[in-house]
Amino acid sequence: MGIVKSFLIAFSMYSRIPVPQFQWEERDMRYTFCFFPWVGAVVGVCVYGWNCVCDRYGIGMVCRAAVDGALPLMITGGFHVDGFMDTMDAFHSYQSRERKLEILKDSHIGAFAVIMLALYGLLYMGAFSEIGDKRVLKIVCAGFFLARCLSGIGAVSFPLAKGDGMLFLFADRAHRRIVKGALYVQSAGCVLGMVLVSFGTGAAVTAAALAAFWWYYRRCRREFGGITGDTAGYFVVLCELCMAVSGAAADVMFRWM
Repeated sequence: MGIVKSFLIAFSMYSRIPVPQFQWEERDMRYTFCFFPWVGAVVGVCVYGWNCVCDRYGIGMVCRAAVDGALPLMITGGFHVDGFMDTMDAFHSYQSRERKLEILKDSHIGAFAVIMLALYGLLYMGAFSEIGDKRVLKIVCAGFFLARCLSGIGAVSFPLAKGDGMLFLFADRAHRRIVKGALYVQSAGCVLGMVLVSFGTGAAVTAAALAAFWWYYRRCRREFGGITGDTAGYFVVLCELCMAVSGAAADVMFRWM
């Protein structure tokens, strides 16, 4: 029963998908991160399904790309984008580490959060507008799953910048050995599936995800002394963008070859 509750907590916490509600207990949170990637699986299936509908009914590229960008927001409720915006404000404040951590907790939106979100949206929609090959689309949609696998691995492996907050709560109560093992297995399975669909594109998208993961660790360690719930959201958004851009680049290269 604890496994089922962990699954429901993951979807309740990281998505807007309706699930049965109950009182959370500490033992119910031990395996929550194991199921976090499956929120990404739902996002990926919905994005892929939408593109199939577009192909079937001849829906234009602008509408296709706009909904591709909107679907992750609608399914997750913008949970990760909120962290991305807070992190952008902190990164661009150029203040002390202590002040940056305060900015992460500030509910107000700064100019750089808006600017960087607009830039992200343009790059994301531009990338999806260039993806026409169904194999590439499948790989990029699988990336929603992989991004959350890596985010979960970071949550239970990287140093935390604070001793409080939602990420600390879940990481502190997680059964780390089992969670890490489950996420590593799921990551490996996802990568294997991606390279089987197309070795070159799968490898490129995986490399982009790992590069984003490395950047996330290095920069958060330098700027904040570790990760927080907001920076975890920042990573998911950044990783999804990097994978979409690398997939689009691979698609363009295929057309030129």
